Amino acid sequence: MEIILANPRGFCAGVERAIAIVERALEKFGAPIYVRHEVVHNKFVCDDLRAKGAVFIEQLSDVPQGSTVIFSAHGVSKAVRQEAEERGLKVFDATCPLVTKVHVEVGKMRTQEKEVVMVGHKGHPEVEGTMGQSPNGMYLVETVEDVLNLKVRGAQDLAYVTQTTLSVDDASIVINALKARFPNVSGPKKDDICYATQNRQDAVKVLAQRCDVVVVVGSANSSNSRRLSEVALSFGVPSVLIDGPDELDPALWANKNAIGVTAGASAPDVLVAQVVERLQFLTSGRVLQVEGVTENVTFPLPKELVANTK
Repeated sequence: MEIILANPRGFCAGVERAIAIVERALEKFGAPIYVRHEVVHNKFVCDDLRAKGAVFIEQLSDVPQGSTVIFSAHGVSKAVRQEAEERGLKVFDATCPLVTKVHVEVGKMRTQEKEVVMVGHKGHPEVEGTMGQSPNGMYLVETVEDVLNLKVRGAQDLAYVTQTTLSVDDASIVINALKARFPNVSGPKKDDICYATQNRQDAVKVLAQRCDVVVVVGSANSSNSRRLSEVALSFGVPSVLIDGPDELDPALWANKNAIGVTAGASAPDVLVAQVVERLQFLTSGRVLQVEGVTENVTFPLPKELVANTK
């Protein structure tokens, strides 16, 4: 049995920054530190931060007056920012800079009086935050059928953006349908799907050609992790999404020769290590690494959290 690890996998720069912001805020200001929505979509990470004093909330009304609140990596609407300001809350913004880039794009498009179509998953916090950058003139589509049923006010002044954690291939299908129906639609100068999402999906495509089954380490509410499993399945390779080693089922690799392992951008290395260790124990397999793109992206922390924390 071979256990083949995808590269790259696991934490991206945006996730590392978001977690560091919560940890630094806890060190500097002490518990509790309130975080609007799960700072990243990973059960292990959020449970660890809870143990250190983070309190995850969905509504700012649950944050006591004068407290510190952190916006999650997924971003928030303008209304949420305004509410925090009106309540006098101390805010640290852990929004991924690549999500912020999409927010800026929406702002520019609306300033140019363009209506904006967002390609994304309804109900995802990143989508809610991006749609909340403008009180009107925005539409959400998830499928080609949504595009065909879309009614806009001005087809000549139409633009689109995408959720950063979509499947690259699925997003292309929807965008192509959008361009076919609205030939004048304009898009961002650079693809909105983030480098880490694309790199991890490309790595799974390589993995799928060498493996009989692919294990994705990540939580079920993690969009980018679910996409990795879907990419493997699109190549006809069975795939499962698990939070950790306890969810491994030996039936998964029965009569198989190679198990691929990867992790979503919000899944820590420690979980991958635990999963690999468990697989080695259960299969006596040897571990191999697939060569892949080297990521050296870093995002700075807020200045107030960079100085001495005490």
